[in-house]
Amino acid sequence: MIKLRYSSGNIISPDVHKIGVLALGSHLENHGAALPIDTDSKIAAHVALQASLRTGAAFLGVLYAATEYNYVKHGVHLKPLELVEKQLKPTLRSAKKNLQLEKIILVNGHGGNMPIRENLKGIEEDLGLHISFNNRIVDIEGPHAGSGELSMGEFLGITDQERLGEHCDVEKYPEFCMIGLEEARNADEGIDRGARESEGKNISADPELGKSLLEEAIRDVVKDIKSLVDD
Repeated sequence: MIKLRYSSGNIISPDVHKIGVLALGSHLENHGAALPIDTDSKIAAHVALQASLRTGAAFLGVLYAATEYNYVKHGVHLKPLELVEKQLKPTLRSAKKNLQLEKIILVNGHGGNMPIRENLKGIEEDLGLHISFNNRIVDIEGPHAGSGELSMGEFLGITDQERLGEHCDVEKYPEFCMIGLEEARNADEGIDRGARESEGKNISADPELGKSLLEEAIRDVVKDIKSLVDD
């Protein structure tokens, strides 16, 4: 049997190989004119990969599905339980078996995935894994498809600067800061507050801001990984 060299390479500890990092995003969700429909997945995957590179934790890629609150209608999503049972648990079960993992960090880049957290204890018990949910991207990016996401997208090369002029046309793109999504605004005070703060404001895609936001999110995931190594 081959003896694996867990101490090789630029890693923070041989124990880091017991930790997996999986990005959660959304692949089919409108983000205005200047951002692609898989913006959340690309941002989350970038953050997860960079945190993995800096620590040595196993990069598990990105989950190919997402969920959403039923009052937010700007994409194609699964119901929370369907996402957990048919997508998340099989992915984690396979990762645990094939990579001998003990702990998982879910790097979330899509606010609609928040309901997953209510199922984490059950998932942990079913799979025998310790699971952490890192939501730093969502916490700091600001309103949906607003300047925060546009700036991160600009740094990553996925923002179309030439379409910024039409991006905030709420008649065509009601998902811009969710200004035109009345059902969502009526149901969620946070969404409504972000929409009101964004109405009539100029938007920008600043790569320096994007770099700063991404770096903050990466550092937060790295901190979680180090904490799990020391645990």
